Amino acid sequence: MAETQQAPWWHHAIFYHIHPVGYFDAPEMNDFSSPAQYRLDLLRETIDDIQQLGCNALYLGPVFESTSHGYDTVDYYHVDRRLGDNSSLTELVAFLHDRGVRVILDGVFNHVGRNFWAFYDLRTHRENSRYRNWFRGIDFRSDNRYGDGFCYDGWEGHESLVSLELSNPDVKDHLFGAVRWMVEGLGIDGLRLDVAYTLDREFMSELRTFCKSLRSDFFLLGEIIHGEYSHIVNDSMLDSATNYEAYKGLWSSHRDRNCFEIAYSLNREFGSGGLYCGLPLYNFADNHDVTRVASRLDESGHLFTLYTLLYTMPGMPSVYYGSEWGVEGERSAESDAALRPSFRDIPHVRQDLYHCIAKLAAIRRENPWLTAGGYRQLHVASEQLAYLRSGPDRSIVAAVNMSPEEVSIRIQLEQGGRLRSCFDPTMAFDLSSGAVELPVPAFGAQVLSVE
Repeated sequence: MAETQQAPWWHHAIFYHIHPVGYFDAPEMNDFSSPAQYRLDLLRETIDDIQQLGCNALYLGPVFESTSHGYDTVDYYHVDRRLGDNSSLTELVAFLHDRGVRVILDGVFNHVGRNFWAFYDLRTHRENSRYRNWFRGIDFRSDNRYGDGFCYDGWEGHESLVSLELSNPDVKDHLFGAVRWMVEGLGIDGLRLDVAYTLDREFMSELRTFCKSLRSDFFLLGEIIHGEYSHIVNDSMLDSATNYEAYKGLWSSHRDRNCFEIAYSLNREFGSGGLYCGLPLYNFADNHDVTRVASRLDESGHLFTLYTLLYTMPGMPSVYYGSEWGVEGERSAESDAALRPSFRDIPHVRQDLYHCIAKLAAIRRENPWLTAGGYRQLHVASEQLAYLRSGPDRSIVAAVNMSPEEVSIRIQLEQGGRLRSCFDPTMAFDLSSGAVELPVPAFGAQVLSVE
């Protein structure tokens, strides 16, 4: 299909998301004196499971030298010694490319850690530091909680995360130089921009121009928690955004047994006249910042219907490591550690869920237009939802049932024909009359091709 050939690679992507410090069981704090520990190489042990799940793109969270969790950067030009070194990351990216896996990294450009070399110079030389204009809100008339003798802006008030002055040409040169090295030296395929919702839009526009000059197919994904995504997902800034609206609707509609919530969000986003029709948004059930979806749901059977929605709705699906096995983990006010376990501590007990997600991934590979294809609701009830996804020469019906009992959903399509199960091709339903009573199993789903 011509549309498939022309679409950028991320339209065909199924992402697997790893938080490196947690996944590779690295120490929580960097002592900045130990030699490099080559933990990144351990990904070679798990890549088979990741690919058998159907993922062809890896979102590898923060990997550059930092003090703790990775988002308090110390040096944009060096891999965190707790994970490896620059050569080991370069070799890993090449290895993943050889396996057919794209790689995107975290671009943490809004803020740095207090140990960032330029901020360390500011702490040492204060008013005489040549880097005093690299940071926002510097005020030597008052003090911060660390006793530096000056105040500064921190991300959302967190003084451990020092806000960069992105309008400063020297700051931009430093960051863009790091990006050039990531693209040309490491060979990465894209960046996920941390807290993109707070980044200066002129900076994002300049970043896009710079990145696309290096590689026309370089992918820019923005973390956006609230607001309209199209303000920064457009031809001038980013290629995609984290779809937090659908994320919330996915788990909340299941927990409350209220399909009207997720149906409203999907229709608002992708229905006729929807806000984001054709935009390849990044969809997810959970991530390194939020409680695991298995801990959100009261009924474990809802994992199957939730992932069916995730994989058949418009946009690109992403799986956060471990969630394919139904791993639980709750975020607390004190720590995110429960969300970021070592891969060796993840029990592979939910084989049924893993294989269900792998099958859904196979359906997406056969129908790559699902990322940007049309969306139309066919049936909405408290515990049931069905919709039609339309591609250039094929359509699919997805129906989910959150109820503990099998139900029959009336599906009406003007074109007639029949529906054939994508799970079991021997199962088909006659649509010659324009309608069919579609049986959907308890805590189950039907995904059917329209013939």
